[in-house]
Amino acid sequence: MFERFTDGARKAVTDAQVVARRLGHDRIGTEHVLLGLVEGDGVAARVLGGLGVTSAAVEREILAEVGRGPLGSSDAEALGAIGIDLDEVRRRVEASFGKGALHWRPGRGHPARRPPMLGGHIPFSPRAKKALELSLREALALKHNYIGTEHLLLGIVREGEGLGMLALTRLGAGPQLIRARVLDALRSTG
Repeated sequence: MFERFTDGARKAVTDAQVVARRLGHDRIGTEHVLLGLVEGDGVAARVLGGLGVTSAAVEREILAEVGRGPLGSSDAEALGAIGIDLDEVRRRVEASFGKGALHWRPGRGHPARRPPMLGGHIPFSPRAKKALELSLREALALKHNYIGTEHLLLGIVREGEGLGMLALTRLGAGPQLIRARVLDALRSTG
């Protein structure tokens, strides 16, 4: 299937892995693919930009829902209950020791095996896999022989249950609106 991806779609998926790693998440979800699309320059980025969806807004929605890994929102809440602001701790540590200072390093009591989120391949979540599969179906339904960023976005919309769609909905970009705007964009460029 990936052989059908346009360069922009490949970049969005590659960027999704980068985003997942940056946020400390151990799987690539629909939310990470969405961020890859928003930060790109294809049809999906133009449609999302036209709807006022920004990468900063999507990332805020993601962090509000699941937090950063390996310490997530439930950890932040527990620490907050005793007066510790986890985000402030992260900011201060990174200000003093550099970006990524809290990431795993071998030795000093850490296991020899690197956690999957911090190096090597990060797997796709089941919902992200489904969205990618649905992007192929969307391309076929539109009689396209390629999978572009617009198809990836339509796949996220069609999957409908992932954090990517939740973030879009919270940002005022519901599934019908997105589908209509993508189809309009394709008609105007086709």
